[in-house]
Amino acid sequence: MKKILLCISLLIGISGILINNAPEVENNEEIDEKRSIFISYIELNKYLNNKDSSSAKISIKEIVNNIYELGFNEIIVQVRSFSDAIYKSEVFPWSRYISSSEGVDPGYDALEEFIKEASRKNISVIAWINPYRIRNTEDISDISHKSPAYTYLESDVVYINNGIYFNPSKDEVVNLIVKGVEEIVKNYKVDGILFDDYFYPDNEIDMKDYDEYLKDNEYISKNEYNLNVVSQMIKKVHDVCEKYGVDFGVSPDGNMENNYNKVFADVKRWCGSSGYIDFIMPQVYYGFNNESKAFKKVIEEWESIILDDSVKLRVALAFYKNGSIDKWAKSGSDEWILNDDIIMREIILSRNLNGYQGFSLFRYDYIFNEENYTEMTVNEIENMKKVLN
Repeated sequence: MKKILLCISLLIGISGILINNAPEVENNEEIDEKRSIFISYIELNKYLNNKDSSSAKISIKEIVNNIYELGFNEIIVQVRSFSDAIYKSEVFPWSRYISSSEGVDPGYDALEEFIKEASRKNISVIAWINPYRIRNTEDISDISHKSPAYTYLESDVVYINNGIYFNPSKDEVVNLIVKGVEEIVKNYKVDGILFDDYFYPDNEIDMKDYDEYLKDNEYISKNEYNLNVVSQMIKKVHDVCEKYGVDFGVSPDGNMENNYNKVFADVKRWCGSSGYIDFIMPQVYYGFNNESKAFKKVIEEWESIILDDSVKLRVALAFYKNGSIDKWAKSGSDEWILNDDIIMREIILSRNLNGYQGFSLFRYDYIFNEENYTEMTVNEIENMKKVLN
């Protein structure tokens, strides 16, 4: 009898674990779901760098076709990663990631080619921009004289410390960002503009500007000042995108606290009222068993801050973690090496969110480049396909 009771108890316990970890039932309501894949400067460098025009165009066609064949309908292409451009620009120099060096014409327009190939497959194109970053290192030697960053190197418009960045509080920088976005939405048939999660590199970048601000204005904290600076820029970019009928979104850190304490992205303001963004794409790069940031809890937190119906929710998912140890997940660190259906379950769960518009995967090379495959990759892809029909 004791053995029977023990077995029953174990079954109940196991059932409870399965129920708690299982995603909710997928909505049956028909939605126009955006299924996106990020194509970063890393992919551009790998597949396009130093290639002649014909070879590069073939690579772009293959990238778009791979994404189409997998059942996705949108690409997010990093058109500006370091104050540069993968398209013909009067504002920024040609990117070193598609050419021999920054400022050198590669002989073709990569963005135009992505748009052309995507349109043949009825795939949307989002132009992904890092607004403030110039370099990841402090080395200025390879910054092209054609770059707007070069003009400001000896001024406080540019900040050099563990990288090179534009100073967000400067009017010249805001105008540059807005002008760069307008150039894209005016000249290219993109479906959206997306900023990523890199805003303030640190809290010291504009201390002088903050001190000047306090001389003529009521006191606000440095954090409030930074949040306002970024939000004012975001609003101006949205206005330009709206003028040309193009959606504007931001893909912030999935950790809500980091947005307010590190990079100063006021995501609650942007999601709580109209006029800032059309969609939010938080990088919810967590598993279900993450001890401090469990996936379900995090997406519900993001859902809760969207108070304006005009703002849609898209969820960025961490395909790159497939088959690897998640060192920040603490007790859940081995989840991605023990399970091959995490992405599938995260898609299903996300579809139940209010205001849900779609999901995205970071990033292309982890899905299509077998050199990056783990033992779990193929199974993860096959399981994901089950919910893409």
